[in-house]
Amino acid sequence: MKKIMIGLMVISIFYACGDGAGAGAGSNTSSNDKKDAAQSPEYEAGFNLVAKTGCPTCHKVDEASTGPSFKSIATKYPNNADTYQNLALKIIKGGAGVWGQIPMTPHPEVSQEDATKMVKYIMLLKN
Repeated sequence: MKKIMIGLMVISIFYACGDGAGAGAGSNTSSNDKKDAAQSPEYEAGFNLVAKTGCPTCHKVDEASTGPSFKSIATKYPNNADTYQNLALKIIKGGAGVWGQIPMTPHPEVSQEDATKMVKYIMLLKN
């Protein structure tokens, strides 16, 4: 029950901090693009998994925290199948050195399929 409440609070915080799509203010065109991305089934599935697994503890959408922002990650990597596979493995196995010396905690409980959905959500945040 406690995990469910924490998950709901995290989701609420995401919506309170943005337009519900993890996007900040911008031009009408980019705002429409972001709203279109938020309508994607991949966005919703990935968003829910990110919130459920506690990623917002170390990552924020727009700004660096303990780890890089999701938008920085999306900007750094191309949006393709290789990126999905490589970053999904990083979610599962953890890692260090790409964004500094603070290691990313491994999440072995996350399946490859779910980790890939999470990466697709992050890539939808690309400006």
